Amino acid sequence: MRLLLSAVIALTISFFTPAMAMADGAGIFSANCAACHAGGGNTLNPARTLSQSDLKSFLTNYNSDHEAAIVAQVTNGKAPMPSFTGVLSPTEITEVAAYVESMSSNGWG
Repeated sequence: MRLLLSAVIALTISFFTPAMAMADGAGIFSANCAACHAGGGNTLNPARTLSQSDLKSFLTNYNSDHEAAIVAQVTNGKAPMPSFTGVLSPTEITEVAAYVESMSSNGWG
């Protein structure tokens, strides 16, 4: 039984790819973030976008890597952005952070 369970877990993990996480992150972003951050912008504070340069500024505040800074912001919020704790799972927050970092690195184009 343990061997069967281990095999199922291994197969599940082997089929989960970064591209799948990226697709999930895109959907999560579209459903929860795009109202304020469409195209990497910021409708509430146009000076604080999701561009690579703004994320580097944001990174300094959190003294961490980009995705960890994004995870912290989405998890905790900071006015006017609400916390998404209880709205998104930790996995969903991680997926949306990976999506934002990837899109930012590519200029949201």
